[in-house]
Amino acid sequence: MSAPATLSIVTAVLRGRDSARVAAVSEALAEAGIGRIELTLTTPGTLGAVRTARAAAAGRALVGVGTVLDRGTAAAAVESGAEFLVTPGVAPEVAEIASAQGIPLMMGALSPSEVMRAAACGADEIKIFPASAVGPGYLRALAGPLPQLRFVPSGGVNAAGATAWLRAGAAGLSIGGPLIGDALDGGPLPALRERLAELRAALQERS
Repeated sequence: MSAPATLSIVTAVLRGRDSARVAAVSEALAEAGIGRIELTLTTPGTLGAVRTARAAAAGRALVGVGTVLDRGTAAAAVESGAEFLVTPGVAPEVAEIASAQGIPLMMGALSPSEVMRAAACGADEIKIFPASAVGPGYLRALAGPLPQLRFVPSGGVNAAGATAWLRAGAAGLSIGGPLIGDALDGGPLPALRERLAELRAALQERS
């Protein structure tokens, strides 16, 4: 019997129309026990909101920047105060920045070849993206010959499928819309807290 997973293994992905509610959402996520908060560069104002999110998280969760595509965006994310970086695909130049700055890197990949390239770049974790295109069975098969790698499915992951991904070998989960909903765009925070409670309950079912 495996120990129940907790929200600390979850990276909550914040993507919205703007960053005005980053503090409130980040505080709710950190209070619930979310381990990492990813602010995406597709959301206007993200770089200026990193330190705001970190203050709201108050050391309870790491705050990083996602959708990092190249050397320039990686450097800007580091300068903004990002505590980790996330890419949607294999990006060696981002790995160079992360390594030089001593910042953890979650690098996107899907095929076995991409996964091996991401690992060769020194990625700390491999983001299986888009996870909805393959499913837990794919991760189980992929992890078979690559047990030394830490896989984090992202894209379409939700509370209902959380246990299946963990049983397939996921080291963590990256969850955006199904968890955050419209909270970043003005949606009710009580609804976000309800979704967090549902995810917590789902993770506790792991066996």
